[in-house]
Amino acid sequence: MTELHEIDRLLAEAEQDMANLDTHRAELLLRIKELKQARNSMSASLKYPGTSIFETTITNQSSEEAKINLFRSLFRGREDVYPKRFESLKTGKKGYQPVCRNEWVSGICEKPRVRCEDCIHRQFLPVTDDVIRNHLLGMDPQDRSGRDFTIGVYPMLLDETCWLLVCFKIKKSTTTPEN
Repeated sequence: MTELHEIDRLLAEAEQDMANLDTHRAELLLRIKELKQARNSMSASLKYPGTSIFETTITNQSSEEAKINLFRSLFRGREDVYPKRFESLKTGKKGYQPVCRNEWVSGICEKPRVRCEDCIHRQFLPVTDDVIRNHLLGMDPQDRSGRDFTIGVYPMLLDETCWLLVCFKIKKSTTTPEN
């Protein structure tokens, strides 16, 4: 019987050690998340110095670089991919979709037979200063169609943190409601 009692005691100790490890792991995960958020905030201020509206005034006369830096400091998100606005000339459908290097490339892209999310050749393009410049200009100089160039931002980052700025305008009604 002594051996069974000893095994039970050792089992209880091991289970308690495991519970302590689980608690310690949860504490470490929280600390890692906090440190990553602090690092992202700090690296953003180092990457785009002087772009705070409290530090620098950006005007129409400001350089392209200053305007791009301001945009990137305010509208932050994933750097490895961005969505671009589309509008179908045939159907009138509008929306945003990730920009793919291989979209409509003959022999690689199989649209419309294969949906983008199912494509094995999908290769997203990263956000660059040129992409931001084109967005601010509203056009892509390399796009011969002359269509508007508007991008979006994916605010959920890969480390599951988020940068989000929400703006909206309330339009006042000029008519009075009827009773």
